[in-house]
Amino acid sequence: MPPYMSESTVEPEREAVDQMPGLVVLEFGASWCPHCQAAQPALKAELDRRPNVTHLKIEDGRGKMLGRTFRVKLWPNLVLLRNGQILAQLARPSDLELREAFKLLDAPAS
Repeated sequence: MPPYMSESTVEPEREAVDQMPGLVVLEFGASWCPHCQAAQPALKAELDRRPNVTHLKIEDGRGKMLGRTFRVKLWPNLVLLRNGQILAQLARPSDLELREAFKLLDAPAS
């Protein structure tokens, strides 16, 4: 398995996240986190089914403000957004919880 955070992005400002159009998944974690590494196959499978979803991996930890604005305490922590609005937030989800939450991304916008 490749290193977990090899694709991490620069931490955006919260205001920028709130204004992101479309479907976005923020993935908070750390490179050394075994829970983050274990979640990768299920997360990758869900993201591969949805090429229209923007996926941002955010290296989280001390001094990282974006995670605090989402009250991230456990990793991996996934925030699913549609047009800046939170659809779901998952802390250390099981594969089943992950699949169920990702179904929210498939529902039409209300």
